[in-house]
Amino acid sequence: MTNPVLARQECAATVLGGPTAIIDLGGLRIVTDPTFDDAGPQGYLTKTAGPAATEDEVGPVDLVLVSHDLHPDNLDVRGRAFALAAPLVLTGPATAKRLGSPAIGLARWASHFLPRPDGEGELTVLAVPAVHGPEDGERDGDGNVNCEVTGFVLAGRGLPTVYVSGDNASIRTVAEISRRVPEIDVAVLNAGAARVPAKFSGRPLSLDSRRAGAAAAILGASVVLAAHYDGWAHFSEGRADLELAFEEAGLSSLLRMTEHRTWVPLKA
Repeated sequence: MTNPVLARQECAATVLGGPTAIIDLGGLRIVTDPTFDDAGPQGYLTKTAGPAATEDEVGPVDLVLVSHDLHPDNLDVRGRAFALAAPLVLTGPATAKRLGSPAIGLARWASHFLPRPDGEGELTVLAVPAVHGPEDGERDGDGNVNCEVTGFVLAGRGLPTVYVSGDNASIRTVAEISRRVPEIDVAVLNAGAARVPAKFSGRPLSLDSRRAGAAAAILGASVVLAAHYDGWAHFSEGRADLELAFEEAGLSSLLRMTEHRTWVPLKA
């Protein structure tokens, strides 16, 4: 027997495990990087825990944000099916081409506009850059490290501005986003210092805990949700590392480390 559908919130978010979060904003239900498979091996990666809610418990969604599709820790088999059943997926151009309908590819700094069910105009979704590995990592012809990865900034009248990092390991990129979008209220940061020995000499492919704290400080966010730090064997830092890093930086008041499936209000 499954639990009931998670009730829609006015302005809140919850992390379900791995990179997957639900963001309820402006009457819209938004899911990031859906991963709904059970624990087990997935190619060269190993999933160690399933999500805190099933697809049925998440219920109908209005938008899925996919940072990238080439790594199963950000889009696994059931997550892909979930995304393709949604009315709209926003992602990068190359990812959208691989996924097909209903995915729309956004170039960096391009925006998509969704009408808000709350009657307060539109939600703007801005695609922002992400660097999936070290700054000096080899880049492809489009300037990507590892693969195309897209972050997002969500904004609208009367709403907090929400940054969703995707698998970004670059503080330089965070600084660029902060310059272009100077008022970010909420940061959903993929942390966990993901490491794969065969890539970039095992250096982090996503933010480590200290750099997550630095990113929060640069952005000036008043609420920080950490994602992508548990549920997979290649995450090298977890909840305790994040809490310590934010405490040592004097930023503990920003970090919302609740149990998965617990709603966090997005207005400080």
